[in-house]
Amino acid sequence: MTQLSVSDLYGRLAQPNDFLLLDVRNDKEYGVWRIEARYTPETLHIPYVVFVEDEENAVAAVPPGREIVAVCAKGGASDFVAEILRANGRPAVNLAGGMIAWGNHYVFRPVVEERDYQIYQVERVARGCLSYVLISQGQAAVIDPLRHQGRYRQFLGEKGVELALVLDTHAHADHISSGPTLAAATGATYHLHPYDAIHPFDMLPAVIPYSMLADGQTFHLGALTIQVLHMPGHTLGQVNFLVSDGRDQRYLFSGDNIFIQSFGRPDLGGQGAAWAPLVYETIFGRLRSQVAADTWLLPGHTAQYDEANEDGVYTRRIGDVWRDNRDLQFADKESFVRHTLSHLSAAPAQYVQIKRVNLGLVTPTEHEASELELGKNVCALSEV
Repeated sequence: MTQLSVSDLYGRLAQPNDFLLLDVRNDKEYGVWRIEARYTPETLHIPYVVFVEDEENAVAAVPPGREIVAVCAKGGASDFVAEILRANGRPAVNLAGGMIAWGNHYVFRPVVEERDYQIYQVERVARGCLSYVLISQGQAAVIDPLRHQGRYRQFLGEKGVELALVLDTHAHADHISSGPTLAAATGATYHLHPYDAIHPFDMLPAVIPYSMLADGQTFHLGALTIQVLHMPGHTLGQVNFLVSDGRDQRYLFSGDNIFIQSFGRPDLGGQGAAWAPLVYETIFGRLRSQVAADTWLLPGHTAQYDEANEDGVYTRRIGDVWRDNRDLQFADKESFVRHTLSHLSAAPAQYVQIKRVNLGLVTPTEHEASELELGKNVCALSEV
């Protein structure tokens, strides 16, 4: 074997491993983002140009006796390096498609599969982004769809269901939503809160077709009831979707409101100081009073890979989140706001453009879209 798919690599990273990841991209690309997972292997960085200019010393710098997975941006340079290593007696394979393929890798996994409804969590591993597919009685809803709408259409086709609802919890800044295009391709209706249908910097209205979400609005999807809860702070139009199966199970799709660890930063609209108190009021006021402790939280992002349960699903009871989330341990608004404003990392400049894309104000090429989404999201507070 000389090639390793990103799917196979992901499977290997889901359990303890002992192979060496050799990243041959240049220093700048390597510094922006790299392969990380639940069990991130030891990673060695030796740029491709070193193998070209000084092959003997480059090979000598790679520890012997271990399997090597070589990676570059698109899979070409790393394939060349892997071939050099094999010629020198080192067991090396190339990651097919490189970091681009890794960045576009999606994993669909079941959260719950009951007789009359199913919920699936969709993870875009490299981005730390989560979206969801709800299915009941032949119909489906997609919450916070990520950029590649074809992945969802293929999954729904395999399940033999019709897409009825496309729901965004907010106008995203960290990734391009396929909500409008997914709705257009399937005949479903795309929903967004109107407060998020205006660009926060340009003050221009959205030009995408959408149906307005309203606080308290209710949708019915087979056996499931979906209630809209307006939860402003991360954005002014941030909503959560509280889903009930009509029996004893409830699920909160929180978008960027709260995560298993941390919560959504308030400054991506350029209003951190003004919106931080709003985040406090939303989380400690409305969410805590309206969402029962035994509700399952299904967030829009991951912060750490160990947040996943033994099945790889990122979910936890709300009561456990209140107890364990390090950024929710504050007694009053003043200390919460102070903590929030002191833990804001620099907002990526491309997030302003991603907002424009998600409102239909600009239409990027595929290359431009990939460049905008480069690296892992930073929607939560910084740990430092």
